[in-house]
Amino acid sequence: MLQFDKKSALVHLGHFLQQFGTTTPTKNPAVLHNELFFDRMVGQLESAQNYNGWFTPEQMRFAVQSWAQALTESNLNKWLQPYDFGGITPKTVGLVLAGNIPLVGFHDVLSVLVSGHKALIKTSSNDQKMVPFLVEYLIACEPRIADCITFTAGKLEGFEAVIATGSNNTARYFEYYFKDKPSIIRKNRNSVAVLDGSETKDDLIQLGEDIFRYFGLGCRNVSKLFVPKGYTFDLFFEAMYTYKDCIDYEKYANNYDYNKAVFLMSLFPILDNGFLTLKEDSGFASPISSVFYEYYTHLDEVKKRLTEEADQLQCIVSNGLIADSIPFGKTQRPELWDYADHVDTLAFLQTI
Repeated sequence: MLQFDKKSALVHLGHFLQQFGTTTPTKNPAVLHNELFFDRMVGQLESAQNYNGWFTPEQMRFAVQSWAQALTESNLNKWLQPYDFGGITPKTVGLVLAGNIPLVGFHDVLSVLVSGHKALIKTSSNDQKMVPFLVEYLIACEPRIADCITFTAGKLEGFEAVIATGSNNTARYFEYYFKDKPSIIRKNRNSVAVLDGSETKDDLIQLGEDIFRYFGLGCRNVSKLFVPKGYTFDLFFEAMYTYKDCIDYEKYANNYDYNKAVFLMSLFPILDNGFLTLKEDSGFASPISSVFYEYYTHLDEVKKRLTEEADQLQCIVSNGLIADSIPFGKTQRPELWDYADHVDTLAFLQTI
């Protein structure tokens, strides 16, 4: 049981967000507090790109719609069912949020809220506006939530546990600074796809969603392909053509030009279709506008590699070739129970 009706507020938030999944928002008169928040939400979506050039209206709409689909009563019940927070003594949990893609830290905020603890939030400078706005909506639905969530622009102080997300470099700082507190420290991760050549064009178009959504900036974006020796990329590039409009966006185009030039000046052989480069590379972390690939002879080689280097991976995508892999096109539509870095946030919050 939640200490008070936070779940109802989250369901109302889901209904509110459903209005903003299309180019022209559709106002539903039955949605709670629309008179206070609808027009402001339109403004939030329109102005997001002013604060972070990667947060285009299309990417913002996708993020908002993904949360609308997640925040249903049935999803919330399924997410919360395994846990008992009835005996929780509320603690203050510091949250250091990432900002590489829209609302990427919102799951941590909701996790602390539903567990009965209090969130002390430091937003990323790249995503400062939307999370506080959605929290404001939740408070309008359930005023007692105001006592559960605080934002700070300065140094985190007065917390008893922490969940912090950053790069591998900042993670070392987090691990030192938060060493005396219960913590979840998240580092860089990447996602990969495993192909065997039997994929259809439609499969590969869906894979393109995993590659290009949010311009490839998320840890759930596919940045590396494992393909069988002798694989030809003709059908792959034909499918990727679906996403050619990304090159019309200046920030993406600048990255494409720069990274392609670096590859060419370094005399690296690459495959190129005018908006995406493919480079044979054993690494996982490809730069924006590029995807690494690696040939394999036997699928067991890939399975062994993925198991050995699981701590570097967020998602594995395949057509059932790898056990528990994610279907094509689904990496940026995680469920509430799909935890970052495969660390159960609610289980952590249940034990602090």
